[in-house]
Amino acid sequence: MDQLIAIIGDIHSNLEALNVVLDDAKTLGVTNYICVGDIVGYNARPNECCDIIRNLGCVTVCGNHDHYTAANTEDSNDFHPLAAKVIEWTRQQISPENLDWLRKLPYSAIIRGITVVHSTLDGPEHWGYVFEAVEAEPSFAYQHTQLCFHGHTHVPAIFEMHAGLVNRYDPVDFRLVLGHKYFVNVGSVGQPRDGDPRASYCIYNPIQHTIHFRRLPYDLAKAQQQILDAGLPRHLADRLAAGT
Repeated sequence: MDQLIAIIGDIHSNLEALNVVLDDAKTLGVTNYICVGDIVGYNARPNECCDIIRNLGCVTVCGNHDHYTAANTEDSNDFHPLAAKVIEWTRQQISPENLDWLRKLPYSAIIRGITVVHSTLDGPEHWGYVFEAVEAEPSFAYQHTQLCFHGHTHVPAIFEMHAGLVNRYDPVDFRLVLGHKYFVNVGSVGQPRDGDPRASYCIYNPIQHTIHFRRLPYDLAKAQQQILDAGLPRHLADRLAAGT
């Protein structure tokens, strides 16, 4: 019998948040995982987070922070200066094994009838942001499954296409409707940006065709102290608490 699937992403080297999410998923009976990318960036535990996701053995796609960290001959000037600073720091910290693993991650994947991408399906390597329905619409032309999970904005949301129309909904638990397509942002484990600092992820039940959004508190102060101890900018620690 199919088991529950936890969809996680935008972990961003936040070990404290990742451990809480995985403990919660295990408690709920999850045995399968999908990762929508950006395992590294912003926080202070890139190797530990990479090790955990690698050991899960789950389908994982490449996020922009993963890409620029691994492609260390590429310039990261198109990043915000703060993000670029953390990428440079992460390149100095990441192990050769994790670097090689990040370098080999695909931009998109299909597993058990579910599409997975970090940003958009119409140009996954261009790292486009999807906040509104009009921005989600192009991806549906490339989505050949009923359901696609993505991340990148750090804002959980549901985009639904039916009869050629795309609508955006705030994250609520729901059941998939036959004939409708869904492009679901699972939010961020390690750095939410919707004003709620709690870790975010989703659980998909392939038998009942339901999606359940989860928000979890974690040891925020410890994650913040790790950032400061690593010599990373204080603003990165401050924004964790603000959920921005």
